[in-house]
Amino acid sequence: MKTYQQLVSSADFQMHGHPIQSMSGSFAAICNIAEDAPSDRYGTGAVINDFENQISELLGKESAIFFPSGTMAQQIAMRIACDRKKLAKVAFHPFCHLQIHEQQGLQELHNIEGYLIGAENRLFDLQDLAKLEEVSAVLFELPQREIGGQLPSWDALVEMCNWCKHQGIHTHLDGARLFEVLPFYEKSAAQVCTLFDSVYISFYKGLGGVCGAMLAASTPFMDQARIWKRRHGGDLYHLYPYVLTAKHALALRGSRMANYWEFAKAFAKRLNMIAGITTLPLIPQCNMFHVRFTIEYQELQQALAQVINKHNLALLPVFRQYHSGEYYIEYWAGDNCSQVDTDLLNDAMTSLASELTPLIIAQ
Repeated sequence: MKTYQQLVSSADFQMHGHPIQSMSGSFAAICNIAEDAPSDRYGTGAVINDFENQISELLGKESAIFFPSGTMAQQIAMRIACDRKKLAKVAFHPFCHLQIHEQQGLQELHNIEGYLIGAENRLFDLQDLAKLEEVSAVLFELPQREIGGQLPSWDALVEMCNWCKHQGIHTHLDGARLFEVLPFYEKSAAQVCTLFDSVYISFYKGLGGVCGAMLAASTPFMDQARIWKRRHGGDLYHLYPYVLTAKHALALRGSRMANYWEFAKAFAKRLNMIAGITTLPLIPQCNMFHVRFTIEYQELQQALAQVINKHNLALLPVFRQYHSGEYYIEYWAGDNCSQVDTDLLNDAMTSLASELTPLIIAQ
């Protein structure tokens, strides 16, 4: 018997994310280049430096550097901010990537203490910042992935960033999904990034590239980042496969985020109409949200599996667990949602509701 993950992977139609691309498909982006085009070498060369200049202009920053990973880029940004202030302490949300996904790399590699702001189940706000101990930097994540992609209002974000600047605190943006939040704020990437002293963006998450990240800030800041990149082993001999696929992904999907968001809102609305299911937030603020439920996760998983078997459509991806142990589903809308016929989606949603109704009544 196939597991739910296997059923999702084998379904002809998916509602979640982008189509899974083969290795040959991913590298198609680097096949349409001139035969004599030179590659990069240890982080230098037109193929990488031109892209860095493109991104620095897009983000409204003086300088940008391509990194093989966001983990490397963000730890380096925090290290530079701490060295400048001579204080090895930075503040971030309890569910920040540096806190829960990096095996305490910031502390172990740089001896930097992380100070947690606010509570796990909500965004931090100005009142939380006002209670801060002295820190060198505050890291903002837009959207806050681990609580359903929630976002502060634009006014609240401006107020918090201005407060930090008045306190002499470096502001850093974890913008791994920066482009996904632009429709909500109705701002350009540069308008959002001007609030922050440094910014990181990812090319493989919502954009669907192979891997790679960009860190952007002032020229003096990035001069230090380049040194730290070498220290971290980030200057690989050649980075052009990642650079070219990142550039391709940005060109392909950078302008589609408003469409993804509109679909996410419509899909969340339909899910919330099914008894036993609710989304966090109720109205998505970007193309991402969490799916929560009142029945046992095995029962929902079985109902979703029945939908796949009947309609060959995976409505939702595999389950995850919060640190509390509670199961949930993280959904984000991408190219897949535009490939599902409306009638097929309607039939699948009706089937899911039919599968769940007896379970809810029996509670």
